[in-house]
Amino acid sequence: MLQGIFNYDNPVWRFIGKLGDLMILNILWVICSIPIFTMGASTTAVYYVTMKLVRGDDGYTLRNYFKSFKENFKQATVIWLLMLLTGFILGFDLYFFLRVLTSNSVFRTVFTAAIGALSMIWLCIFSYVFPLQCRFYNPVKRTLFNAFFMSIRHFFHTLGMLVLDVLVVVFFIFSIYYMPQVTVLSIMFGFPLIAFINSYILNPIFNKYIPEEEKQENPDELRPILQDVVIEHPEKKKQEEK
Repeated sequence: MLQGIFNYDNPVWRFIGKLGDLMILNILWVICSIPIFTMGASTTAVYYVTMKLVRGDDGYTLRNYFKSFKENFKQATVIWLLMLLTGFILGFDLYFFLRVLTSNSVFRTVFTAAIGALSMIWLCIFSYVFPLQCRFYNPVKRTLFNAFFMSIRHFFHTLGMLVLDVLVVVFFIFSIYYMPQVTVLSIMFGFPLIAFINSYILNPIFNKYIPEEEKQENPDELRPILQDVVIEHPEKKKQEEK
């Protein structure tokens, strides 16, 4: 009986192990995101690890994190800066029409609704773009398009994911003001907890775009997706050149 309790394959110990992985990921994410411009690569690396955790492939958290951080740094950084810029513009526009331009007019109503709709699209793309970057290889433009396409095609999954994310964030904020004893837990897990929850929704979606034979051969290999021209992964090119 004791042997079964202390066996690592025991569901309880596996769950505790994943909580430990999330705490490690949170520390890595915070440290690697401090320069701000590296937040895209850091977020991509977090998703790379959490999606492996959800698939049951725990592996080595530190090694997997920095592997993804290094491989996706350049492209994930470009995507992050684009999302940051467009998010800032949309946020400024919303602030302007809601706080500065206070007069009631058709112009204000139409533009506020349009910016609100664009902001919703931005959130949908943001929910998919970094998980896609860690799972598939494509140019920046194609990755952004795929994120938009998949968020619309799987709209109810996207909506469920956004609702869950909001609930987690609200719980974090609520705990700071009303449950200080829980705040420590919020700080310990942070964003990786959200990525971990999202991974349960994203993994089944991504699996639909991977041929069955490829899943069995190389389950962790990055693949082109939703494009006409197959692009070879740069790591393969390096190996062939050697």
